[in-house]
Amino acid sequence: MRFYIKDNLLIPTKTNSTHAYRIADISKTQLNKLPPKENYPYNPSLQSTLQGKALLLDEIPFSQEEIQAHYENGYCSYLKGIDKNVRNKYMCKRCGNENQELFASFPCARCKEICTYCRNCIMMGRISECTPLITWCGPQLNQDTSDNALQWSGTLSPGQQEASDKMVSIIENKSELLIWAVCGAGKTEILFKGIEKALQKNQRVCIATPRTDVVLELAPRLQEVFPEIKVLPVFGGSEDRHHFSPLTISTTHQLFRFQQAFDLVILDEMDAFPYSVDKSLQYAVQKARKDFSTLIYLTATPDKNWQEKCRQNKIDYVTIPARFHQFPLPVPNFQWCGNWEKGLNKDKLPTPVVNWMQERILLNKPMLLFVPKIHYMEKVKILLQSIVGSLETVHAEDPDRKEKVQKMRKKEVDLLITTTILERGVTFPNVDVAVLGAENQIFTESALVQIAGRVGRKKEFPDGTITFFHYGKTNSMVSARKQIMKSNKEARERGMLLL
Repeated sequence: MRFYIKDNLLIPTKTNSTHAYRIADISKTQLNKLPPKENYPYNPSLQSTLQGKALLLDEIPFSQEEIQAHYENGYCSYLKGIDKNVRNKYMCKRCGNENQELFASFPCARCKEICTYCRNCIMMGRISECTPLITWCGPQLNQDTSDNALQWSGTLSPGQQEASDKMVSIIENKSELLIWAVCGAGKTEILFKGIEKALQKNQRVCIATPRTDVVLELAPRLQEVFPEIKVLPVFGGSEDRHHFSPLTISTTHQLFRFQQAFDLVILDEMDAFPYSVDKSLQYAVQKARKDFSTLIYLTATPDKNWQEKCRQNKIDYVTIPARFHQFPLPVPNFQWCGNWEKGLNKDKLPTPVVNWMQERILLNKPMLLFVPKIHYMEKVKILLQSIVGSLETVHAEDPDRKEKVQKMRKKEVDLLITTTILERGVTFPNVDVAVLGAENQIFTESALVQIAGRVGRKKEFPDGTITFFHYGKTNSMVSARKQIMKSNKEARERGMLLL
């Protein structure tokens, strides 16, 4: 797309005239927002679609003519999609990418020039030098949620209550808070009162998480306790993602489309891949916040940098070292199993692993076995078929992953062999868990703590065993066990355990 400039207005055109410019070539002063004309009959549906977002023209279900009319009357504005920073280097205004290796050029049919685009966020639709981002700059939607009360009759544990109260006070002050809660602490319930507080102040709320399955799990739970508002789940391919909602649950990737949208952002699983290693996703979270807003970080396994921030009081934080049922966290057992990879290549499983399986078969206990690589899973499955009655394998690319997990929940499977894809977000009652090859580098401290957190989550079955089978202990293994033991000690000292 190109623009003529006439009387300080941008006029879209498809011609390649020397007097028509790409959005990237127009000066910032000429991109200034126009003052809104008070009596203009703007389209409320367009307002709902664009408020708090910066979208490509192709993403907006309205005609270019209607968008242009709103622009000329001061209700929409055009922004550069690709800009240059102070060092004259490319920067993507949608995802924040400044890595020049993640930009590429192509002969563009729209602007008839060699055009540079961002490869980092290409999965959200191509954004290039001739691609404007369109935002809403007219009046804000009237969000009246002041009378929306939480409809939940449950009670919080002492640890949950402390974190909930802290969150409410942080929302009052519009600052940042880290909630460091062990696996199974009941983090969702902790959020209820804080969300209610924000909604009653007519604030717009977003829960952001790296994984789609968490979005799909949280949406109905929050809809149940806030039935008077429409809770909006936003993920790749979701049909309603262009709608406005006072309470949005979004994957972190979908936040690329938001801008200055939310008064309260709750970032779940801040330590999870890919958010923890992707600066553009971290940029997206900050861009989605309003300038004066609240950010709540949720994690069971903060990395060493965040732990240091807590120790130095560089961020407000609250710890919940006990689970909601107030039983201690199961502590990992270390079990040496020799060179298990060499054994697998000879079609042999380590004897300690086989013994572990047989003991649980006799007790009729469901089992979860983590392995470091996909290609080990089928080999392990074949070797265990004569021992275990019913078993399945699951990994991130498995098209039947959800069905297999559901079968495990229904106790139709005795053993589920998995990669780290199930280290988070799943609960199987009464399960015992083992890691084969716990020394592998994929099993970081964080991953091992999360894996251990699959055990003993239900009040009816608060204990269980977690075993790390290894060919040599690693710092990650030792640190993971240390962190779990430290949480149990803190919980006991603070009177948060029943035992």
